[in-house]
Amino acid sequence: MEKSRPELEEEVTVGNSSLGLLPEDPVSRPSWGSKLQYILAQVGFSVGLGNVWRFPYLCHQNGGGAFLILYFLLLVIIGIPLFFLELAAGQSIRQGSIGVWKHINPRLAGIGFASCMVCFFVALYYNVIIGWSVFYIFHSFQYPLPWESCPTAPNQTEEARECIRGSPATYFWYRKALDITDSIEESGGLNGALVGCLFLAWVVVCFSMIKGIKSSGKVMYFSSIFPYVVLLCFLIRGLLLEGAVDGIRIMFTPKLEILKDVQVWRQAATQVFFALGLGFGSIIAYSSYNSRTNNCHFDAILVSFINFMTSILATLVVFAVLGFRANIITQQCIIENMKALTSLIDGDSLSADFLPAKNLSSTDYSLWYQQMNVNGTLEQYKIEDCRVENEMNKGVEGTGLAFIIFTEAMTLFPASPFWSVLFFFMLQNLGLSTMLGNMQGIITPLLDNFTALRKRKLFFTVVCCIVGFLLGLIFMQRSGNYFVTMFDDYSATLPLIIVVIFENVAVAWIYGADRFMDDIEEMLGWRPWLIYKYTWKYVSLLGMLTLLLASLIRICIKYPTYRAWNMEKAMEMYLEYPPWALALLIGLIIVASLPIPVLFFKQVLKERWQGKSMETFAQCSYHQGETTDDMCVPMGQSPADSQCQANDSVPADTEELAEKGKLLTEDNREQVEEDKDTLFG
Repeated sequence: MEKSRPELEEEVTVGNSSLGLLPEDPVSRPSWGSKLQYILAQVGFSVGLGNVWRFPYLCHQNGGGAFLILYFLLLVIIGIPLFFLELAAGQSIRQGSIGVWKHINPRLAGIGFASCMVCFFVALYYNVIIGWSVFYIFHSFQYPLPWESCPTAPNQTEEARECIRGSPATYFWYRKALDITDSIEESGGLNGALVGCLFLAWVVVCFSMIKGIKSSGKVMYFSSIFPYVVLLCFLIRGLLLEGAVDGIRIMFTPKLEILKDVQVWRQAATQVFFALGLGFGSIIAYSSYNSRTNNCHFDAILVSFINFMTSILATLVVFAVLGFRANIITQQCIIENMKALTSLIDGDSLSADFLPAKNLSSTDYSLWYQQMNVNGTLEQYKIEDCRVENEMNKGVEGTGLAFIIFTEAMTLFPASPFWSVLFFFMLQNLGLSTMLGNMQGIITPLLDNFTALRKRKLFFTVVCCIVGFLLGLIFMQRSGNYFVTMFDDYSATLPLIIVVIFENVAVAWIYGADRFMDDIEEMLGWRPWLIYKYTWKYVSLLGMLTLLLASLIRICIKYPTYRAWNMEKAMEMYLEYPPWALALLIGLIIVASLPIPVLFFKQVLKERWQGKSMETFAQCSYHQGETTDDMCVPMGQSPADSQCQANDSVPADTEELAEKGKLLTEDNREQVEEDKDTLFG
């Protein structure tokens, strides 16, 4: 393909930033069917399972309404600017994450490969969660739901002891769905039912990705919109339930004193970071299919706002349902305590004055309890205060919230199977839209960077899905849930923070914030707000470095642990990772981050070798690269020098040399293509 002048000027620079992001001749590239399709794809990727089970937990545990204010503040000053940066970079260069950072500076190609590695790790376990949702969908087509009551033990008439000690929903999750072992050190073999569900999940992903954005974009119309329909249905239904308002009130009650805790700020910043999907490369990949005149600034604000409002909506739904559940449990607690109190009065252990009025509400019961338990009289007889707040404070996050607490609450709904199918189908679609973004973050950069793969796009996509399924079998062991926890906690957090820090440095300091603003102005026809320049250069960079430091300190001062299910006690216990598992999680962090320094030093060595070669030739020499024509400046000469400065024209000697190289390339292209075809079969 013929090179435009800005591209030639870029290639004149070895080891320095390119001298312009906008080629004169647009690169031929697929595009979205419509703007709506693109927005749904970005929203579908950024709005994922974390909005449903991570954000509500963090909101409740970290100050309620105060956490919302903090989260929104960090979203505005860190999240949106970085989101805009990735959108603008992808749209201007029209490449995946590898091509974007390689275009800015060849030494930065490792940033894109690191993004691919993180996407790969996340995709492995993310599809496992989709498989779990499929498993629950299949088991929701029965009444009563199988997690509504405890089953009888095999060859016995009594209920399973593990279920009695825990709860029916907990028993079904750990024993029937996962059939989990007591620790990560016990493999327990593969879970056949879940292997089938995982295979089905990968088949869905493969067919959705088979034609690139043409197929995945159409899937987004359903997978991105359907969860909102379900959430609205759950919200309306939940608000009609008794106790739902109590749950929402507890959620929004601000606890401003908790904002003094540094860890609260760390968790809020981390949630902003992951909620928008920064660093994965998927944002860049999706935006690269836009025209360069698309208003990516509006897109950044719109998608970020939709993401925030989705988190609020999901939190309202979760706390409305949990408030209803807590109200039911509180009423049962009051009834049991009244029976115990009546027995004590009948046995003359307490006087009849202790007996309250009948049909007490939870609020009235709590007031009565505080009046009667002044000296701890009721506590000594093991009569407790039954409060909705106490049940709500038993916070559960992640899979526990979705597959235990929420499933238990749905058994109390009228027509519970219908709501169960709706809920888990919503989870499956939330996961699918994010999963497609992860796969796009892997496939798009590799196709852009390797011509041989681009020729076999269909085959490569299928191979990626097959490899993902085979490697995903590690999570299908009976101990697989512990590996999901490990990957979720460690494979993405630190590497992604490192990736985004380097992205920020690459644009704001290596390429230059002012030049980046100039490129955006040329793209959009107007200059972005000046605040973005200072945010990219100082605020967001400082915030990300602080987040990285806080995360490293937390890992160093606290030995990594995981929640393991103890079958005998029927409860979760925190266990330390064994040495081999600790080595594995450290390896995940290193492998995901390693491409950045490795490719940096590789490029430095390549430049030095080329510099020595040039001493044999004239001042400027031409070298044929794998996919682009790489041209070198004389050693010691800056690309900012007058001979190589990118104004409106290329110096005559450079232009002539590039033309010769182009002709040589055209003469040999047929032979090169034949050699590649022979090499790859």
